[in-house]
Amino acid sequence: MSWGVAGGTDANPWEVMMILTTTPSIEGKSIREYRGIVTGEAILGANLVKDLFAGIRDLIGGRSAAYEQEMAKARSIALGELEQAARDLGANAVVGIDLDYEVLGGKGSMLMVSVSGTAVVIF
Repeated sequence: MSWGVAGGTDANPWEVMMILTTTPSIEGKSIREYRGIVTGEAILGANLVKDLFAGIRDLIGGRSAAYEQEMAKARSIALGELEQAARDLGANAVVGIDLDYEVLGGKGSMLMVSVSGTAVVIF
């Protein structure tokens, strides 16, 4: 899976697109330099109201849109941190990205998304 990221909506239009991928290489590109391991993390607290409605939805079946939105938000934050870390190392791509999801807190009240990968320079 690959993501082409140009820094979000506030990005400089002249900024080079960062390629983010879960694969160890990028088809049609050669890795010129390995810059190091980069990471990103996001921890978001769950809302009591969302928990209540998610529990009801679990009883009657279906998907919890509120939790799906929170997961997407956490994933976006973590990938943004990973991308920035790669840019700080002078990379233009990150390969081998691994995404992990964890539930934290006494009653699973927090969601953590962590991502890691290898920052590289491709051509």
